[in-house]
Amino acid sequence: MSKSKKPEFHPNDYIVYPAHGVGQIISIEEQEVAGFKLELFVIVFEKDKMTLRVPTNKAIEIGMRALASGDVVDHALKTLKGKAKVKKAMWSRRAQEYDEKINSGDLIAIAEVVRDLHRADDQREQSYSERQLYERALERLTRELAAVNGKDEVSMAREIDTLLVGRAA
Repeated sequence: MSKSKKPEFHPNDYIVYPAHGVGQIISIEEQEVAGFKLELFVIVFEKDKMTLRVPTNKAIEIGMRALASGDVVDHALKTLKGKAKVKKAMWSRRAQEYDEKINSGDLIAIAEVVRDLHRADDQREQSYSERQLYERALERLTRELAAVNGKDEVSMAREIDTLLVGRAA
């Protein structure tokens, strides 16, 4: 039985947790749970006012990762500029696929969701569930790109919007 590889995360590092997006490790603590000593990352998600404790030996297994590298960010931005790929499947199936992409924590997959669900002013109105998915994906994308580029989320959101509107022209 092999032990899970211990990740190289440290306090004050920004990380991406698949189901919640960008958070910051504020400490590593030990707790006793059911008679076992566990080493835990204490991660704060400021925007959501949430604190999460993740066992250090399970972090990689559950998909926790460092912020995206420059290459991945460039690929995600290139993806945003691309043409939307909307499948002809039923909305419930597409919504499920979009949700899986958002919760995967994969920046490029999230960029695909934003690209595919973005509506220009002259296009048809989005349904409520479509708008919810779009806003969730856009928020995740914006937070990570802002953290990677050391910018605030408002200016990063404007840059993303400019990219999306520019591709439609």
